[in-house]
Amino acid sequence: MGSEVQQINGTKTKTLVVAPPPSPQVAVAICLLRDKSVLMGRRLVSIGNSKYSLPSGHLEFGENFEECAAREMKEETGLDIEKVEFLKVTNNLFVDQPTPAHYVVVFVRAVLADPMQTPLNLEPDKCGGWDWYEWDSLPQPLFGPIKAMVMEGFNPFT
Repeated sequence: MGSEVQQINGTKTKTLVVAPPPSPQVAVAICLLRDKSVLMGRRLVSIGNSKYSLPSGHLEFGENFEECAAREMKEETGLDIEKVEFLKVTNNLFVDQPTPAHYVVVFVRAVLADPMQTPLNLEPDKCGGWDWYEWDSLPQPLFGPIKAMVMEGFNPFT
């Protein structure tokens, strides 16, 4: 925030200049299922740093959710996915961050196109690595939006 001094009719006035709030962003998060496990990695980015999350990323202009899920999965892990299905949408405010953010997250589920593929960490500056975790024993600490869904009883396998 800053201030701006104006002179109106010979009188100095101070106007507070307030930055507009950030616009909401849309992200797609992928519950990649294998047997009774889901793929997760430890975040190394400002929002949710050091917390476990699903592969995810921003929806790009003109993409549908399935295209975004396939692109993000390939960019982050090298994996090819199929049978992408919509699960849930969440509205997430991150006001306690150095830069507040508002994300609408579309959760989908998918399976590997080739069950023999192994995830690679293609963005080591953003993720500490990928591994498979059974839904009933997820790693801790969980990223806020996922933690909230788990506490509400959400299960991508049902």
